[in-house]
Amino acid sequence: MSFSKFARRAALAIAALTAGIAGPAAIAQTSTMAPMSTMAPNAPTATMPSKKTVAAGKLAAGQKFTSVAAAQSSCPTDTVVWSSFTSTHSFHLSTSKYYGKTKHGAYVCRQAALAAGYHQSKT
Repeated sequence: MSFSKFARRAALAIAALTAGIAGPAAIAQTSTMAPMSTMAPNAPTATMPSKKTVAAGKLAAGQKFTSVAAAQSSCPTDTVVWSSFTSTHSFHLSTSKYYGKTKHGAYVCRQAALAAGYHQSKT
């Protein structure tokens, strides 16, 4: 079996295991990795972030506000923007037609959004 076929099968088996579809038999067929019992006790394990963490980006709960007034009181010298918590990681200024209108989002301080890796939308 070529390496690319092996890699594809291994990737499919790993995906099936993380989704909870396949059992230990799928591992035995495609994996050459040592069992967990023989691995070092302090070996790092990979963890997947929760959907909530991924959807919210890197903004802390204390940086997201439901009203403009609450956000403005938190950062009186900064601009308040509407941040969309989608995969685009963008924010909208008050002149945008999407300011305060998207389904998933909150009012945040512009500097906090920039520090969290968000960027200004093109619209």
